[in-house]
Amino acid sequence: MRVAFLGSSSFAIPALEALLRAGHDIAAAYCQPARPAGRGKRPRPVPAAERAAELGVPVREPESFRDGRAFGEFHALGAEVGVVAAYGVLLPTELLEIPRFGFLNIHPSLLPRWRGAAPVQRAIMEGDSATGVCIMQVIEELDAGPVLLSRTEEIFPGDNAGTLGRRLSVVGASLVVEAVAGAGSLPRIPQAREGACYARKIDKSETRIDWSEPAEVVDRRIRGLSPAPGAWCAIRGERVKLLSSGIDSAGGRPGAALDDRLLVACGSGSVRILEAQRPGKRPMPADEFLRGFPVKKGERIE
Repeated sequence: MRVAFLGSSSFAIPALEALLRAGHDIAAAYCQPARPAGRGKRPRPVPAAERAAELGVPVREPESFRDGRAFGEFHALGAEVGVVAAYGVLLPTELLEIPRFGFLNIHPSLLPRWRGAAPVQRAIMEGDSATGVCIMQVIEELDAGPVLLSRTEEIFPGDNAGTLGRRLSVVGASLVVEAVAGAGSLPRIPQAREGACYARKIDKSETRIDWSEPAEVVDRRIRGLSPAPGAWCAIRGERVKLLSSGIDSAGGRPGAALDDRLLVACGSGSVRILEAQRPGKRPMPADEFLRGFPVKKGERIE
C-alpha cells in the first residue's frame, strides 16, 4: 500500500517503523515544523521527523494544508491511504477525500471516551481503570469517525502518561498495520452516541497541585501530567516539578510535610513524592533530591 504518514510526537514512531517493516511504501512523512528549543532556541525537528529522516523517508513540514502548494504536493504523492498518529494539525475536508481509503487515525482511547487532545493524560487523571487504542476513519468532526479496530489496555496503579503512552503507541502500531492491510474490507463501525467526552488540552492552570484535594486525586494528577508538562508545587518559594508519587494513609494539615522524606498531607490521606525536579536540574529520586534540597517535617509545601 502506498501510504502518506502524518505524525509528530514520539507516539507516532512505532507506527512508522511498523508500516515500513510490513513492506508498505511510505511516500512521505508529514510532521509539524521544527520549533525553537533548548537554551540556544535553535530549531529542532519533532521526534517523528528525526526518525523518518533516519529511516530514509522523505519528510515534509508544512504549517498547514490550507495553502495550494502543500495541498498540491500531497495530491501528487498518489497515496492510497493516510495514516495519522499524534500529528497535531487539523486536516481540511478536501484533503480527506484524496486517498482512495481516506485517512486512518491511531487514537489512544476507547472512543467515544476521551476524544480530543489529551486522552492519555485525562484517562489517568480521572481514575479510569482501563483505556485503549482505536483505529478510526478521520472525518471532519473531531475524533468522531467510525472505528475499524480497537484494543483495550489496562491502566496500572503506577502508570504515568509517559509509560501508558508508550504502551499504547506499540498497540497502535500493531493495529494500524492490520487496518491498512484491511483498509478495503474491514467494517467501519459508527461510534456510540452515549459516553462521548472530550479530553481537552492540558492548561497551565491545571498543573499546580492543590493539596486540599484527596490524596487519590493529587496522585492521579502527578502521574497524569508526568513527564510533561509536569505537575508542580512551591517549596520555600521555589517551583518544584513532581514526576512520581504514591498514596499513603497518614493525615495532617493539607500541604504540610509529615516527615523528612517528602510525605505531604492532602485533604484526605497523603502523597509521598518519589521523583522531583528543581528548575535547571535533572529529575531526581526523592532521596537524591532531598540531599541537595532538604524538606523538614512540618514544613509548608504550597
